[in-house]
Amino acid sequence: MTLSYSVLASGSTGNAFYIGTEKEKILVDAGLSGKQLERLLGEINVNPSELSRILVTHEHSDHIKGLGIFARRYNLPIYANAKTWQAMDDKLGKLTLDQKFTFNMEDVQSFNGMDVESFGVSHDAAEPMFYTFHHEGKKVSLVTDLGYVSDRIKKTVEDSDALVFEANHDVSMLQMGRYPWSVKRRILGDSGHVSNEDCAIALEDIITDKTKRIYLAHLSKDNNMKDLARMAVEQHLLEKDFPINHGLTIHDTDPSVATTLHHLK
Repeated sequence: MTLSYSVLASGSTGNAFYIGTEKEKILVDAGLSGKQLERLLGEINVNPSELSRILVTHEHSDHIKGLGIFARRYNLPIYANAKTWQAMDDKLGKLTLDQKFTFNMEDVQSFNGMDVESFGVSHDAAEPMFYTFHHEGKKVSLVTDLGYVSDRIKKTVEDSDALVFEANHDVSMLQMGRYPWSVKRRILGDSGHVSNEDCAIALEDIITDKTKRIYLAHLSKDNNMKDLARMAVEQHLLEKDFPINHGLTIHDTDPSVATTLHHLK
């Protein structure tokens, strides 16, 4: 059975990720309006009524903006850890009890043959966590919104067939930009976001011969550009003798256009 995925939207304005098989179809985060989520799923020919559940990474609005309305519209169960539920519950509107499920950090839950592993990240949210998906020997990892990449995170997501990984900002653009210093300090700090350079350095320890596709995600609209992020990561990995464009490809993501639905067979 094929494991398929798409980065529906990624960036500081909204985030959503789809991964599924014939039996299980998961939406991770719903940081856009219900109408936008429907359009993005339509771009990859997934009917929202076929979704099985929604997993939540953390309570920031660019990850849960449309969560309540979308879950109500399609009667979907939502999974998040207890601290995230506590932080976001009053932002979602009325949900039924059978729509609220707990997914603890550092846990594995199985959904119709897909094993989903959660892991914590360093970010200024209640208890942020991301996910690795395992199905029939294939592995896809989703990790953004992290201030730094710990050895534990590297170990969890290494050896993925496909990896969605944060390249939030170019440090020079951020330092020279219009943000107040307090915001710059937050982004650059250990509970902020990962730069293009730090992304590339972390990927060195994560990529294996099994890894074929890397998606650079959660780019800042003010402090980064797709070409800049991709060039920075590609150049660094080429210098370390990784087979860029010869078995390993780097892909852009977008805040309003879904990546092509990719099938891992």
